[in-house]
Amino acid sequence: MEYFTDAFKKYADFSGRATRTQYWMFILIYMIIYIVLAVIDAFVLGMPALSGVLSLVAIIPSLSIAARRLHDTGRSGWWLLISLLPLIGIIVLLVFLVMDSDGDNNYGANPKAA
Repeated sequence: MEYFTDAFKKYADFSGRATRTQYWMFILIYMIIYIVLAVIDAFVLGMPALSGVLSLVAIIPSLSIAARRLHDTGRSGWWLLISLLPLIGIIVLLVFLVMDSDGDNNYGANPKAA
């Protein structure tokens, strides 16, 4: 849960780096919470209210941690825009997000070395 709260603490920080573990644990916890809220929405409320609110609240932290993850691979955060290309853009972005750290680069020291 620390990975999830750290992403919200650094929600406006698009600089620096995020390790693979930080990024993918954030995504895992986000998806678990989203599924739980979607089930509550479906069976209790009948409309996607809670899961919609979570999506709106988490959009900026999601973008910032993804940009920091791209920085860790030595790429600019602007590479997030490649996901706007149908199918191929999402595949390329997923490959970038799965890649290992680049070592020390323009975005800072390797966080795995700390």
